[in-house]
Amino acid sequence: GLKTQNFGQASESKREQFRRYLEKAGVLDSLTNVLVALYEETDKPNNPLEFLRHHLGAAGPEATDTELLRQEVAELRQKCDRLMEENKELRNKLLHYEPAQGDGAPE
Repeated sequence: GLKTQNFGQASESKREQFRRYLEKAGVLDSLTNVLVALYEETDKPNNPLEFLRHHLGAAGPEATDTELLRQEVAELRQKCDRLMEENKELRNKLLHYEPAQGDGAPE
């Protein structure tokens, strides 16, 4: 009888540790909020699992998504810089060929 009692206590404390771990990570709050949102839906979705996925996903994008977006932003910034540079060069060439109006150029 002693062995089963020890096992019972051990599993209980493991369960308690797991609960605290989930609570600390904000998992319990997130799940509770999503379930409350589902409960408060007047038109219950046909696919509650999809509803949960969508709402949990809305809490924050996956780390991989964030990384991909970061890379894309960096690439777009570089592209933008290159285009600005090219634009400046083209404007200078244009000025070389036809002086801007109102630049004191004779009419």
